Amino acid sequence: MWSAASRTKNNMADNIEAPDGLKLVKHVILVLSGKGGVGKSTVATQLSWALYNKGYKVGLLDVDLCGPSIPRMMNVENHDVHQCSDGWVPVYTSPDQRLGVMSIGFLLQDKNDAIVWRGPKKNAMIKQFLSDVCWGELDYLIIDTPPGTSDEHITVIENLKQYNPDGAVLVTTPQGMAITDVRREVTFCHKTKIPVLGIIENMSGFACPHCSECTNVFSKGGGEGLAKECKVPFLGCIPLDPNLTQNIEAGKSFTNLMGSSPTVEALNSIITVMFDKINVRN
Repeated sequence: MWSAASRTKNNMADNIEAPDGLKLVKHVILVLSGKGGVGKSTVATQLSWALYNKGYKVGLLDVDLCGPSIPRMMNVENHDVHQCSDGWVPVYTSPDQRLGVMSIGFLLQDKNDAIVWRGPKKNAMIKQFLSDVCWGELDYLIIDTPPGTSDEHITVIENLKQYNPDGAVLVTTPQGMAITDVRREVTFCHKTKIPVLGIIENMSGFACPHCSECTNVFSKGGGEGLAKECKVPFLGCIPLDPNLTQNIEAGKSFTNLMGSSPTVEALNSIITVMFDKINVRN
């Protein structure tokens, strides 16, 4: 199950065409952050749910190998990955099979096991995720990446270039330290020629669950200021919301369950702006 490198060698030796699980995927979006703890996986899951709720067929690929939180956040933590003749079948969140998930978390015998791998083994695993998962026809593939600009990111981008990915959504919080790290992420995107679809400022204010008033807890506006400085789009702000946290802990779609709230409105607005950026690019 883990022998991505040996499997590739065998394919080459036997002159068998390698699987291509992304050939029927229309749009590929990376979710990046320069810093851990800014809510990158939260944004990835809620973007996936929002697209699903709009009627699209969506895939969510978790390549954060050392911190695979996506299975729990999507309420599919105890599911197993099955194989077919073309590769791995993603785990689906519902019988309609319109939202599929793939993560190394499904391959661990114990969810508390640590992934203690050097770069080459991580890179081989990511390559296998990008080639051997049978997504079928997808409208959107959301790829949740680890923090930073490491080997894993380079491997993802090098293997995605042939598919002409739509670009990256960068997640930050308003504080200066997070802004500094995301500025490096913008530079990384420019160097690797990945379009920046925009920056999202997460944890921007606090949305009261009782009165819906939004109050600034941390500073505000850092993400928008960075977008202006770097001349990239600003997609919007997502406030802190206890209901969002509770839904994520339960593996549920916040945008679908909470109706109208400042956070739902913010997420829907971000989706709309992101659509516009993708349509302009295409």
